[in-house]
Amino acid sequence: MYLALYRRFRPETFERVLGQEHIVKILTNQLRNGTVGHAYLFCGTRGTGKTTMARLLAKGVNCLSDGERPCGLCANCLAVKDGVFMDVIEIDAASNNGVENIRELRESVKYPPSVGRRKVYIVDEVHMLSSGAFNALLKTLEEPPEYAMFVLATTERRKLPATVLSRCLCLDFKRVPAEAVKKGMRDVCAELGVGVTEEALALLSSNADGSVRDALSLLDQCVCAVPDEVTRDTVLELLGSPGEEELILLTDTVFDGDVSGALIQLNRLLAEGRDERQLIRDWIEHFRRLMLLRHLKRPEDILNMSVENIDILRKQCERLAPAFVNDGIFALAEILNDAAWSAQPRVLLEIGIIKMASPRISGDAAAVKPAPTKPAPVTKPAPTSAQPSFAAAEQRAASREPAPPEPEPSEPTPSESVPPIDWQAVIAEVKKEKSVLMRLDGHSRLADVGKGVFVIEVFDKFTKMTAEDGRDRIEAAVARVAGMPFHMDCRLNEGAAKGRKSEPEPAEPEPFENEEKEEDVQIQETLDLG
Repeated sequence: MYLALYRRFRPETFERVLGQEHIVKILTNQLRNGTVGHAYLFCGTRGTGKTTMARLLAKGVNCLSDGERPCGLCANCLAVKDGVFMDVIEIDAASNNGVENIRELRESVKYPPSVGRRKVYIVDEVHMLSSGAFNALLKTLEEPPEYAMFVLATTERRKLPATVLSRCLCLDFKRVPAEAVKKGMRDVCAELGVGVTEEALALLSSNADGSVRDALSLLDQCVCAVPDEVTRDTVLELLGSPGEEELILLTDTVFDGDVSGALIQLNRLLAEGRDERQLIRDWIEHFRRLMLLRHLKRPEDILNMSVENIDILRKQCERLAPAFVNDGIFALAEILNDAAWSAQPRVLLEIGIIKMASPRISGDAAAVKPAPTKPAPVTKPAPTSAQPSFAAAEQRAASREPAPPEPEPSEPTPSESVPPIDWQAVIAEVKKEKSVLMRLDGHSRLADVGKGVFVIEVFDKFTKMTAEDGRDRIEAAVARVAGMPFHMDCRLNEGAAKGRKSEPEPAEPEPFENEEKEEDVQIQETLDLG
């Protein structure tokens, strides 16, 4: 019977385990020094070697070799490999999660091993046990017989009760690095006699996401489809993933605001058999690479790409606006989340492309054509209810010094030729997008307005960087509010008070003004009585 590659090439010794050197070091030292514990908990994501490591530990404690254990060649190691060793019991907690199953386990623990030195219980997916089953296991797990040991494996450590965690030696399995996955697949292909290109290995390891089992399963598909040589095109065809060139073209089309061209290109990709969800994931990864290229001096240390492809992406990164890249990641992540529960992921992707290609997302301020609005008329303040008499005014003017000039308003008063800008209305427009530009509220103010230019003052460096990155969207919001396009000039004023509102609060009247009003009212009442 044909065995899948991940079963056929399962490591039989600790030396062949990929990417878990820290755990291999602990277990080999315990086997060498005779300090093997009675209960272990292996935690980690899928395909990282938890069950494989549990079997290797079971081999190690029962291995007949006098040297390094497990040897993988003795009778006990071969029996464990074939699954016929009586003293290694594997239990699937997903289907045996009741109290009755744990009671049977407790009864079997009482009997000593038949062949080996230790009786090993491997419980996979242990987080699926019920609360009653956990409680029934606690006493046996804490103080098992000296010949018994437990190895628990789970992908959901947080679901285990603290009483179980405290009784086990917990070892966390990490995602296998891409280079280690590539090396493992390269060795497998060499043993199979199948050719494979480095580009294909890089693409397979990237889609495996740190899981060796997923990588070997994908490689198994490729080897069955093309038994001679696995290339990058083969992997793209089987995965339903678009190539880097297609993602670059699609991104440029969306950034240019060409909705029709983007939808036509999407239709062509889907007609060629691309999967919608896989396309969204690959597109998110493309935007991530663009984001990292903007901030990293040596992106090849993180990105799993060749230097030539990095240079191509760098050219596109210089052309795109930072806000477009950041908002594109959020938009596609939301689409991918909704597509997981939708029967029509294509429709969601098409709607997302239309939104991303709109002027608000792409930053095309020139495409914004708001309806022109007239500047608000300036109204004079209404007279107060208590007006002082002419005689009282003359008497006060003769007895007091002239009142000091009124302080200039903190906000600019634009001339009649320049329409006013309501900064609070601009903030409200920006808040509709629910982006990082919402920080402008309380951390900025409108400092000046001129012909075609408006100046904003920010109170910290982070807000300044945010405003500079979102310059296009701020200018578009101002154009919608004021009825004409403006260019933004951003200035930093770190001396300003934190948390200041965008609009200055009206200053309270000075004390001597209130005294004047009270004195005027008293004089008027005296004259009326006279």
